[in-house]
Amino acid sequence: MHVTLVNILVDSAHIDDFIAATRLNHEASIRESGNRRFDVLQSPENPAQFILYEAYDSAEAAAEHKQTTHYLTWRDTVAEWMAQPRQGIRYEGLFPQS
Repeated sequence: MHVTLVNILVDSAHIDDFIAATRLNHEASIRESGNRRFDVLQSPENPAQFILYEAYDSAEAAAEHKQTTHYLTWRDTVAEWMAQPRQGIRYEGLFPQS
């Protein structure tokens, strides 16, 4: 399983905007054929800090996600709201097994 944790720090003036845009991306992403999970997490200590947990069947499925209209729209919409560049960290999902 191909997993990416995307660490995001949003400008505090755009937290609600970011959540709304990310909800649309989440709703479309979970319908992708290779998607296993697409969780959106928000820190209770720092509401401007988010993690996206993205799990796909394969690296190819994850790459296809980045070509979808909903992802490209999300990426372009939220770009100006970032307090710092987002960082994706790749993991290999061990459990649950396929």
